[in-house]
Amino acid sequence: MKLQIYGSGCSKCKALTANAESAARTLGITCEVEKITDMNAIIDAGVMRTPALAVDGKVIVEGKVAGADEIQKLLA
Repeated sequence: MKLQIYGSGCSKCKALTANAESAARTLGITCEVEKITDMNAIIDAGVMRTPALAVDGKVIVEGKVAGADEIQKLLA
């Protein structure tokens, strides 16, 4: 599984990354985390508000820092 974090690299992006990694670890999911900071790539992915989280290219969270519990529900 590949998790993509879209954003500028701000504190909210870092928090979303940590929460996503924690959720995957709790579920026992092996994943690769990719941080995407290029604005053209973010726009090409259809992301209008950052931070955003995508799983295998499909955006599941946009414009907020989702907690680990919320991300676990989305990944399960």
